[in-house]
Amino acid sequence: MTNRQVLLLIGAFMALTLGSFIWYIATWDARKGSNQTSFIILPEKLPPEAPALATGTML
Repeated sequence: MTNRQVLLLIGAFMALTLGSFIWYIATWDARKGSNQTSFIILPEKLPPEAPALATGTML
């Protein structure tokens, strides 16, 4: 590969990465996501002796 081809590949990768990030931010809907999801899933993966703050339960 020539230097030009390598630079074009790097540029294409950077453009794709930046483009996908911009698309992600542009289509972000804060009302869809919620911190409740992590509180539902997290206690199922932690052992019973995990501290209350780690399990997402209120003190």
